[in-house]
Amino acid sequence: MNTIKDLVTSIENNIIDIRRTLHKNPELSNEEHHTSSLVKEKLSEFGIEWQDGFAQHGILGIIKGDLPGGTVALRADMDALPIQETNHHEWVSENPGKMHACGHDAHTAMLLGAGYALQNMKKEISGTVLLIFQPAEENSPHGGSKPMMDDGVFDEYTPDVIYGQHVWPSLPVGQVGIRDREMMGASDRFKVTIRGKGGHASMPHDGNDALIITNQVISSLQTIVSRSVNPLHSAVVTIGKIEGGYGYNVIPDQVTFEGTVRTFNPDIKQLVKKRFHTIIEQTADAFEGTAEVEYLDGYPATINTPEWAQQARSTAKNLLGEDAAPSLDPALAGEDFSRYLLQYPGAFIWLGTQIEDSENQKPLHDPGFKLNEKALPIGSQYLVQVALDTLLTLSKKEET
Repeated sequence: MNTIKDLVTSIENNIIDIRRTLHKNPELSNEEHHTSSLVKEKLSEFGIEWQDGFAQHGILGIIKGDLPGGTVALRADMDALPIQETNHHEWVSENPGKMHACGHDAHTAMLLGAGYALQNMKKEISGTVLLIFQPAEENSPHGGSKPMMDDGVFDEYTPDVIYGQHVWPSLPVGQVGIRDREMMGASDRFKVTIRGKGGHASMPHDGNDALIITNQVISSLQTIVSRSVNPLHSAVVTIGKIEGGYGYNVIPDQVTFEGTVRTFNPDIKQLVKKRFHTIIEQTADAFEGTAEVEYLDGYPATINTPEWAQQARSTAKNLLGEDAAPSLDPALAGEDFSRYLLQYPGAFIWLGTQIEDSENQKPLHDPGFKLNEKALPIGSQYLVQVALDTLLTLSKKEET
């Protein structure tokens, strides 16, 4: 009888080749034509039943065990980012301005590797394992998880538990990050346009400087976290982009700025959102300007189900060692997997992929991001093991 490690090892080079192929050919959200085709090709090659037509390019792989039992879903995202890669390895992106800078190429490859192993263990599986290949994770606030569910990805097979796995460059290979509840934050976006009255720089009294109004607005927005949010809770308000002005001697009539709000607690999110609107509107009014606010509610916070987070941690320790699941702080980065967790129990997991030259490790979403490919077979093994362990737990619960 082949072990999980044997099965994954037998396909390890294939997993790496798939990841490199995807890395060389990144596709943005809702453009995953070739990625989706490759996934379907590999699923067919491995003898895995699949369905498509979810959120345009989403795919559902179905592995039915020979024994009755529950249903566990494993999710990988497939899309890339609009970033120009600056690396120089052999599998650097060949699509200008597009890059797998968030590891979704690795997620897809690892899930395919896990699918291969599970398909070859069907006689030992009590239940069903679903392989979710999701598009458009980076397309906040719309995403791909809700469109996949809206399109019926779980109509025929409903997961009792769902897991997602994400590469994490701050963790060494062989470690995983799992928290019982908060893993990642709610990620809202905003765009604000401040309008005043233009004029000549030498005659400021005849205009109403939109830059001055914007300066006061941005400074005041920083008081939301420092003075309105309980310091024992987490919140971030970041301005990432400002556009305004025409020339050194022109008072601008309009300035636009964009940014993001990050929170964990839904009540804190609503507090920040309310204060955000109040400060902008009243500050602009105080300076006799006007403000137009576009506030987009993005992904909700990713909150694990404690029972299945603990199952995932137990699997990690049994597979990788007692020290494989260190205690970690949550991250305020947003994740579309959160919407699955609003509907189904489960957990989101960070997989250690730190490169050996850790001092030069670039973060996610950086044009120089790299990951340690030694983590790929570990990720595939882990996905297989957590699915089997969860099915076993579900069977025991059914017996009682």
